[in-house]
Amino acid sequence: MNHSKADNNALPETCRLFSALTLNHALLENLASLQFEQMTPIQALSLPQMLKGQDVIAQAKTGSGKTAAFGLSLLNQLKPNDYSIQGLVLCPTRELAEQVSQALRRLARCLPNVKILNLSGGMPMRPQQDSLRHGAHVIVGTPWRVQKHLDKETLSLRKVQTVVLDEADRMLDMGFFDAIERVLLFCPGKRQTVLFSATYPAQIKQLASDFMTNPTHVVADDSEQAIDIEQCFYEVARAQDKLETLVALLKKHPSESTLIFCNTKEQTKSLAQSLNEQGFSASALNGDMEQIDRDLTMIRFVNQSCSILVATDVAARGLDIQALPLVINYDVAFEVDTHTHRIGRTGRAGNKGLALSISLPNEAERLCQIETSMTSAMTWGDTKRLSDIKDDIQPPRMVTMSIAAGKKDKIRPGDVLGALTKDAGLPADSIGKINITPLYSYVAIDISHADKAYQYFKQGKLKGRAVNVRRVG
Repeated sequence: MNHSKADNNALPETCRLFSALTLNHALLENLASLQFEQMTPIQALSLPQMLKGQDVIAQAKTGSGKTAAFGLSLLNQLKPNDYSIQGLVLCPTRELAEQVSQALRRLARCLPNVKILNLSGGMPMRPQQDSLRHGAHVIVGTPWRVQKHLDKETLSLRKVQTVVLDEADRMLDMGFFDAIERVLLFCPGKRQTVLFSATYPAQIKQLASDFMTNPTHVVADDSEQAIDIEQCFYEVARAQDKLETLVALLKKHPSESTLIFCNTKEQTKSLAQSLNEQGFSASALNGDMEQIDRDLTMIRFVNQSCSILVATDVAARGLDIQALPLVINYDVAFEVDTHTHRIGRTGRAGNKGLALSISLPNEAERLCQIETSMTSAMTWGDTKRLSDIKDDIQPPRMVTMSIAAGKKDKIRPGDVLGALTKDAGLPADSIGKINITPLYSYVAIDISHADKAYQYFKQGKLKGRAVNVRRVG
């Protein structure tokens, strides 16, 4: 196996430009229109190898630009006139699969008639089966759902040229090894296999040994990005003191979006409830939740109508959150890699990030392991000083409204925006994210204009029809 590591500043300027790659002209034109000029370290390392058809193990943290790396390579070799499945991307969660699907469609928008289909759990099988009957070029999905379609013979992977295992370490953590193995057995033996992972545990090595051909192992140097994350640790004497410290930290560092990590599902629910009782706006996210509840929780959080998301590591994997100012470890992670992944949620895209951790005396060994991985000594905060903080809790500045009309009713974001600005008379800057699902449309509205928007939809129309509306956060 070949190994290489990249420091993007050490790469020649020409090696960092997308225009230097042997990409389809339409893809290059689209990249230019998206103002994508310079590659990230993982893109500069992996893309040239993938474009040559080589198997690649790419090691990089979330937010490093990996989706564009494997996406461009996969799209570059598609034959649009052949509606057989030519590319397969497996992801650990439905949220990440949807995020990857949208990113691939954006990259492929200059290619003619390319169909990218998401086959993930938490959604009915029948619509997916109906869509598969009309063919597709690329499948993005979760292992168990893809395996289920293969077992029912509603999906054929016999013409697949490229298989991508995205966030492979988390898929293995979630127990997907057997499902991945079974899916790969349905693929041609002669194919390209690409594996992206934040870490490189023993199971990844086994997967590579069993299903990859002489892969090149590339590792992106993300130490420069880590400098943008300020860390601070707070020790409390007893577990029952953690909530008081957390509340003080949230008051000291008010943020429109805060992600809090817990080690158990039960802890996420009890902590979210405790924070709400304290006057915060918090929601739990864990693997026991129904998919519709997970989706609504994420919509509210991304819309900034819920300020705090309390999640387990598995539930938080693949979340599409671009700007996250604050991450708090309510429970210290069991593994160093998990801690690194958690704090990597903040400080992205050149922004300064803040990661705070609350620990107990009996977690000293884990903290020593974390400190060994850090580039500087740990900074410890004084919990006594936190007790003087008396700041008021600020409510979310946005409200999310749910409209009972979606994609099946031919509703587009522009329809919702037009109704609110032209018909209801709301200023455009009072309207935030608009999310259209098959059955519902969700729109974030500044709290100062929320009543006016609600009254309009109660009395007015959306695209010529009356709709039901409710506030969901």
